[in-house]
Amino acid sequence: MTTQPATRPAVDTPIVRAVNVHKSFGRHRVLKGIDMAVAPSEVVCLIGPSGSGKTTFLRCINLLEDIDEGRIFVGDQLMGYEDRAGTLHTLDDAARARQRRPIGMVFQRFNLFPHMTAVQNIIEAPTQVLRTPRGQAVQEAHELLERVGLGDRGDAYPSQLSGGQQQRVAIARALAMHPQLMLFDEPTSALDPELVGEVLAVMRELAEEGMTMIVVTHEMTFARDVADHVVFMDAGVVVEQGSPDQVINHPGQERTQQFLSRMVSSPASPRGSSGAV
Repeated sequence: MTTQPATRPAVDTPIVRAVNVHKSFGRHRVLKGIDMAVAPSEVVCLIGPSGSGKTTFLRCINLLEDIDEGRIFVGDQLMGYEDRAGTLHTLDDAARARQRRPIGMVFQRFNLFPHMTAVQNIIEAPTQVLRTPRGQAVQEAHELLERVGLGDRGDAYPSQLSGGQQQRVAIARALAMHPQLMLFDEPTSALDPELVGEVLAVMRELAEEGMTMIVVTHEMTFARDVADHVVFMDAGVVVEQGSPDQVINHPGQERTQQFLSRMVSSPASPRGSSGAV
């Protein structure tokens, strides 16, 4: 891990702050100096072609991948490391797990436990990690299922649910941990087109309620309508960022213009891709 001069977030620090983040897999450089800040209650959409580093950046925030250089703060926490006089020391697994608790993540593939009902999937982490009493966790699970429009499916197993319903259970499961930040990694890419809207509707409601969200997405209408800030990434760098109107409606960079023109001419082509980094 490369050392850098010690920096500490200010009292009014953003929920997420990334400083010069680099990440490689072998000789393949995936992130090449990402700087980004996400304010409380802000919705940030990351857009760009597959392989641009969007998913990897999201996984670095949540400590699913370790960065090679730079720093990521969530709140006042330096994620994954302790700064000792300018030198970074890796935290142990228990400390890293504590840092991840305020972060909810929803993946492309729903990752539900197939042998558990919707309610059982939702209460697993609160009862095991937060030590929430089972009765309280079950009550909250039913409330969350109501919130995502599945109040009558608490006893259903994943195999008895559509893809959109499974993804909404996955969102409820993440919310059960009372996160300060929600990360969404192309949450509609594995869904049939007719099921996309029901998941995006839940995400819109979360945004309206003030949830801080970082969303990797190919859904340009969602990004245009819901995001406060849009970041276009390509080849491991931030090419352009700004308001949805600036980036999507009036992009200033030729690479952004090329990407968006392809999205308009072939809007369904990115869906279903699961190889993005």
